[in-house]
Amino acid sequence: MPTITSDAALTFAQSWIAAWNAHDLDAILCHYREDFEFSSPLIVKIAGVPSGQLHGKESVRAYWSKGLALIPNLHFDLLHVLSGVDAITLVYRGHRGVVAESFWLDSEGRVFKASACYESPPA
Repeated sequence: MPTITSDAALTFAQSWIAAWNAHDLDAILCHYREDFEFSSPLIVKIAGVPSGQLHGKESVRAYWSKGLALIPNLHFDLLHVLSGVDAITLVYRGHRGVVAESFWLDSEGRVFKASACYESPPA
């Protein structure tokens, strides 16, 4: 996949943010492949996985479902959309402050790997 255009990155970002703000797990997960990998320091805290990595939609669905239950008023405000070769990074404000989340996309535009970095990482 060549460099992702600004328009394609913005379309992805708006759809992804809207799905999260609606707390719609199916709409969120439609952006991802079945076998995607997700990394976040919150996985250690919420899912109890020391590596901070989860693999596959079902394990991530369980983790995000638990997270949404813990933070019922979760809301993201999109700040920046960055595009690169095969990747998009969203910078948004969430309940922990500013977050930068990067997404690596396959040739069909679906996420096969994602990683979140937080302004205020969990203790």
